Amino acid sequence: MTDWHVHTTNCDGKSRAEETVLAAIERGVKILGFSGHGYTAHDGSYCMSLESTEKYVAEIRELREKYKDKIEIRLGVEQDFFGEAMPWAEYRIGSVHYMNFKGEYVDVDGGNDQLLNAANKYFGGDMMSVCEAYFEIVGNVYEKTHCNIIGHFDLITKYNERERIIDTENPRYIAAWQAAADKLIPAGVPFEINLGAIFRGMRTTPYPSAEQIKYISSHGGKFILTSDSHSADTVARDFQKWEEWAKSLGAEILKKI
Repeated sequence: MTDWHVHTTNCDGKSRAEETVLAAIERGVKILGFSGHGYTAHDGSYCMSLESTEKYVAEIRELREKYKDKIEIRLGVEQDFFGEAMPWAEYRIGSVHYMNFKGEYVDVDGGNDQLLNAANKYFGGDMMSVCEAYFEIVGNVYEKTHCNIIGHFDLITKYNERERIIDTENPRYIAAWQAAADKLIPAGVPFEINLGAIFRGMRTTPYPSAEQIKYISSHGGKFILTSDSHSADTVARDFQKWEEWAKSLGAEILKKI
């Protein structure tokens, strides 16, 4: 079992890195990838600062040596589309947490109010235009970050189960995400099946949606299962259940990147 998307107190996680390692060992994880949020200059509220990044790199390397006989630890980063490149990273998760309209950043992960405000301010209330703008950025995330994993493909729907503001059956929405998927699949890097929003009570199914998994699979895309853990107790949690679910949709699940 492997888990490549894990956060700690070095960024917006709740558990220290060593707590996370010990939980992973107890759960039988063979490869644990730490993926602290890389620095974004316009929003430091959730990510590592340039100074704390040095501490993070040193800490993960120390833990790798300390626990090398029990688990393989990898030093990665979750790099936002608008974030800084981190050349020390052994692997990168390429994610889109923001959109930028006329110099204003809109936090896709910040709740439906931000998306509604963006629709009203920039698109005359047209939420489909917001979705199209989001997936246009997502489609370029590999080109921008040269990532090894495509992060939470449809993050824009994180809060949609609680308050449905996006019609995911709208032909414009479908065309937007399919265009993004079509651009990313040839890169040959896996899309993560991300359980993080389930653990935080926002969704009952992972990202990407079942429909997107089916489409990506049928067009040659592959996947990797991740917890997007922000606390030690969710590392690799329920992986067997969700791997079986994903495989039932036709997904090929990789263990390594």
